Amino acid sequence: MKLQSHSHSAMACNDSRLFRLGGQEISRNPPLPLTLRKPPRRLCTVQCSHSNHSLPYPPSLSIIKSTSKVFSAISNSLPNIMSFLTSDSTKMEGSDFTEEVTEATEIYINAIGKKKIFVAGATGSTGKRIVERLLAKGFRVKAGVRDLDKAKTSLPQDNPALQIVKADVTEGSAKLADAISDDSEAVICATGCRSGWDLYAPWKVDNLGTVNLVDACRKLGVKRFILVSSLLVNGAAMGQILNPAYIFLNVFGLNLIAKLRAEDYIRESGMNYTIIRPGGLRNEPPTGNLVMEPEDTLYEGTISRDQVAEVAIEALVRPQASYKVVEIVARADAPKRSYGDLFSSITQR
Repeated sequence: MKLQSHSHSAMACNDSRLFRLGGQEISRNPPLPLTLRKPPRRLCTVQCSHSNHSLPYPPSLSIIKSTSKVFSAISNSLPNIMSFLTSDSTKMEGSDFTEEVTEATEIYINAIGKKKIFVAGATGSTGKRIVERLLAKGFRVKAGVRDLDKAKTSLPQDNPALQIVKADVTEGSAKLADAISDDSEAVICATGCRSGWDLYAPWKVDNLGTVNLVDACRKLGVKRFILVSSLLVNGAAMGQILNPAYIFLNVFGLNLIAKLRAEDYIRESGMNYTIIRPGGLRNEPPTGNLVMEPEDTLYEGTISRDQVAEVAIEALVRPQASYKVVEIVARADAPKRSYGDLFSSITQR
């Protein structure tokens, strides 16, 4: 696999040719990148009012100490905690190992609380893997789904830590806020639009749907947001406009451009975010080690959905992942590295 870095400058463009869709203004003719000169990093910037960065998530250990019920939850989840601690991709010896275990213990204890993790797109191929792994690690989960009947066959039905609720991201932020409610600590967005003849579908799901989720979180005061996006969303600025994957993923409704605009909205929201851009998604188990690079670096490669789910959960509990965009693929010849090391290697922009 080839890894390539690209420098770029951030610019914003205004397009007055707007129309309303689902209560939101979007461009009637989304701007296409220029082929004869280097395009800007962002094809369009969504402006919104927001406050300064909130206090960092996860909550401090002192909050947990004040709640005896949480200590009970931690005690009951001890086997899952130990499983989580030993699942890191790098095994270390001596003081290094002790330091990593101590750090992971504090991270996981801080992440456990009486609130839930809301997963949007929970019945999707990646979303259901995220739900399953969150439950396995001892989290309480609220699964947001469009089809409750489908959820009965694709998600666990006998786990008291799982709550399934109807949540369609295209129906607006008010309904989503009711679904997420004030018992959710963080949101993981794993929604996705299937390719088809409805050219507005990517904008309704991958763009406006994500915007609705962010707005719902801001109304509720939810501080942490994880988005599963896609490699090559900014392919035009990377000089990849003729990349077959970039062409294919944009041919039915400009999917990647819709995702890029959603990413921009998250960045402007003031929330503590992590945006994950995976390569081509495979349903098979992992066959290689994780490669993590900064935004607008990778332009090819694949990865198992299982690994994407793990990265989303690790991003949720590791402060090194805050306010970052990461691109991930898997390679058989890549060295094994801990998640802490991987996220720490990515600088904020």
